[in-house]
Amino acid sequence: MPNKVTQLLPSTPDGVATAADLLGEGGLVSFPTETVYGLGADATNDTAVARIFAAKGRPSFNPLIAHVADIETAKRYVEWSDAAQKLADAFWPGPLSLVLPLKQNTGMSHLVTAGLPSLAIRIPAHPVAHQLLEAVGGPVAAPSANPSGKISATRATHVIDGLGGKIEAVIDGGDCAVGLESTIVGLLGEPALLRPGGVPAEDIEAALGAKLKHDTSPDTLLAPGQMSSHYAPGAAVRLNATDWQVGELRLGFGHVPCDLNLSESGDLIEAAANLFRHLHALDRMEGNRIAVSPIPDQGLGRAINDRLKRAAAPR
Repeated sequence: MPNKVTQLLPSTPDGVATAADLLGEGGLVSFPTETVYGLGADATNDTAVARIFAAKGRPSFNPLIAHVADIETAKRYVEWSDAAQKLADAFWPGPLSLVLPLKQNTGMSHLVTAGLPSLAIRIPAHPVAHQLLEAVGGPVAAPSANPSGKISATRATHVIDGLGGKIEAVIDGGDCAVGLESTIVGLLGEPALLRPGGVPAEDIEAALGAKLKHDTSPDTLLAPGQMSSHYAPGAAVRLNATDWQVGELRLGFGHVPCDLNLSESGDLIEAAANLFRHLHALDRMEGNRIAVSPIPDQGLGRAINDRLKRAAAPR
């Protein structure tokens, strides 16, 4: 149920400054881009990013797109390439997201990347989005600002109708010009079209001087909403463990003895925020199996369980 008043902020310098402050405090702020309204959170704050999934009712932890103000900021988080520079020169700012290798130790939330070693990133063209990102000074994770499975929001009233009471604020920047999500291109090898969108594939191929691979295999795509299998630890995973076996690494939930606890208090938002970080940490410990406490299959628990089932799948 809604539990807060969502502010409707004007697209003035004061409104943008208020929105930047809210993001810095771990709040959720919807803002206009040229594609659709995004639901933004500080991309380096695990708890804030977890709240995106809770607010949207997103069924699984798919990768999110990090929005930045300029190429120099993008280069702080991803390994740049000649192909990336060509596409950035041609289409940024604009409705194109690039999936590039993630740099080490950037502070990027594992929930943004879904635990993958890559990051989807873009520079939006909308002037209000640009002002907000400049004020924040870092990456803002932002899927479309609508409940999962519902129609994307292209005006502030759409956001209020779908997410009012669940987020801190919406900046009213008018109607979105494109009204279609960004095109996503993977640059992790041969350039690949991961999602059609606001920039036609033919224009991208012309800028690259090369054809795009059209790979729709769910196990190879690394874009938001595209993958059926994300990060899996090297150790085998045993789910719904109510006791611990000798030699197992123990990932707990609630008041249980364990090596790492997703949330001692049973808070599903805290558990979501800790999920990928704890899996990575356990994978670095000595052990060939990770046992995981039962997670309630409700709210964010469904997304956590979805992720854990993928991690435990035979491979």
